[in-house]
Amino acid sequence: MLSAEFSIVSTAIVLIFVIDPFGAVPVILSILKDVPFARRKAIIMREMLFGLAILTLFLFAGELFLNIFHLETEAVRIAGAIIFFVIGLKMIFPGDEGSSGLYGSSKEPFMVPIAMPLIAGPSTLATLLVLGKSHTNELGSVFAALILAWLISALIMYLSPLLYKLLRDKGLSALERLMGMLLLMMSVQMFIDGMRGIIHTF
Repeated sequence: MLSAEFSIVSTAIVLIFVIDPFGAVPVILSILKDVPFARRKAIIMREMLFGLAILTLFLFAGELFLNIFHLETEAVRIAGAIIFFVIGLKMIFPGDEGSSGLYGSSKEPFMVPIAMPLIAGPSTLATLLVLGKSHTNELGSVFAALILAWLISALIMYLSPLLYKLLRDKGLSALERLMGMLLLMMSVQMFIDGMRGIIHTF
């Protein structure tokens, strides 16, 4: 989780939950439905690389953004907890449009909507802000967690046609709801950590 003791693996898991590759699978397949099958995997990998570049830039430039607005670690952590809570609720109760929203389709998308906002979306960028502010002396480890989360997410999205054949809509929906429940629990822990930090300052 996002506590004082940093863990690359647990941080990577949080990032995977926020990126939500399983929830993105049906959206990606819908976007690429008019693209020849042989081109789909190449497009997915290209867009994943674009998304990684955007996330990396935001991770290392996010601290500058926080300093400009004089944001404290506890404030960012509590805000992140609220964001995670909302994301988790949307994953558990996606509504008619699903948790990923409707991005439309294109014969061959470029940057939008796969790289942004499916991969490097507002929720993931906000998470990187929280991580960067909470672990200013461990940005290298945060970057390692980002790479790990990106590799796993990229593999899931790369295999999206196969995953959809195996799990179909109901299986993917069940996985997404499970990830949402876990993210809700993590958000509560983040909120507790933030409040504990505020109390210790008095």
